[in-house]
Amino acid sequence: QVQLVESGGGQVQAGDSLSLSCAFSGRTFEDYAMGWFRQAPGKEREFVAAITWSGSSTIYTDSVKGRFTIARDNAKNTMSLQMDSLKTEDTAVYYCAAERHTPWLTSTIDYEYDAWGPGTQVTVTS
Repeated sequence: QVQLVESGGGQVQAGDSLSLSCAFSGRTFEDYAMGWFRQAPGKEREFVAAITWSGSSTIYTDSVKGRFTIARDNAKNTMSLQMDSLKTEDTAVYYCAAERHTPWLTSTIDYEYDAWGPGTQVTVTS
């Protein structure tokens, strides 16, 4: 089965940058589209970004466009999320997720993803 582990979370100040990484194991990485979601305290989990199996297509939620960049390295079985110009409203637990049914497409819907990591905390202070 797929195992996902996020890393790179922490506490930073508004305007700073942070890079998250997601390590994938257990299956063939290229068989999966990947995504990042986040959940802030008291709020529902929300979509952040997604990438197809090849990395040729990406999609972002409007609030992070131009600030966040999703990428993947199929040789290393890893996915990343580069977060620049962080805002206090980016504070959340960030989760990586894998989707195997349509790896050539990006999905913004959490229930379409098959596997999830435990999450990593990102805290942005003013």
